[in-house]
Amino acid sequence: MTATAAPTGRITVCGPFDLAASARFLAGFTPAGRPDAAGESGVLRLAFPVDEGGTSVGAVIRQRAPGTVEVEAYGPPGLAEAVTAQVRRILSLDVDGTGFAGAGERDPVVGALQRERPGLRPVLFPSPYEAACWAVLSQRVRGSQAARIKRRLAEEYGKRVNVGGVALTAFPEPELLAGLCDFPGIPETKFERLCLVAKAAAEGELDAARLRALPVEEALARLRLLPGVGPFSAELILIRGVGHPDVFPASEGRLAEEMRQRYGRPDAGAAELAAIAEAWRPYRSWVSFLLRTAHEKGDTMV
Repeated sequence: MTATAAPTGRITVCGPFDLAASARFLAGFTPAGRPDAAGESGVLRLAFPVDEGGTSVGAVIRQRAPGTVEVEAYGPPGLAEAVTAQVRRILSLDVDGTGFAGAGERDPVVGALQRERPGLRPVLFPSPYEAACWAVLSQRVRGSQAARIKRRLAEEYGKRVNVGGVALTAFPEPELLAGLCDFPGIPETKFERLCLVAKAAAEGELDAARLRALPVEEALARLRLLPGVGPFSAELILIRGVGHPDVFPASEGRLAEEMRQRYGRPDAGAAELAAIAEAWRPYRSWVSFLLRTAHEKGDTMV
């Protein structure tokens, strides 16, 4: 069980951010399976395969002041900077949020959402790889069932990481998952897709920086080439795995429901909803996240 601590990294926060709000979200986020995430005041612990090489690592995250987040990395030597960079993306701290309040000033609905959950930014899957695996696992099953399968996969094949004295299990590393043959509870076709997603990640096809640098439609088209990934899943991976801050998820039905209710437009179609979202630029992903969180009351969101 990996337990080596590295020097603490520091992230400068641009714009409002509340780590405790992120922890509360994770505590109710079904795919994360982390009901304990909000249990320790001021501290968030994560374990995940790092982007750089796929090795399992851990991080203890603290917010010492509104503008500073500290990351204590755990894992093999030499990965501290990679761990800090990944935490920065997971917590959406790699985006300058100083202009986010402007979206609330332009749109009263957004302003109300921001006041309901001050300092909450999108909390991402640890990687596009893990987001894509969730997209495959959650197809045609309840989120709670998919979460149990994901947790069993981690318990069986994920590495245990000692994260500041707390043992956490990371999701299986891409190369390991790509080499498996089957898993109880996952149909053969779905498991084949899962392994192909893992293979694509191991070969660098799910690199977050490269996907984020592409025009949105091109990135979505590339993601749809993955087995079992359609329009809804591609948007999920780009927004909640890659961390693109300005994508309107047109395929997200529950987001559309919440928008129709909040904006008082019960018959609004996709084009009208997309037009409303134009006022949210360049934070359409962020506002969509707040709307989805509000819709699910933070306890069953997938």
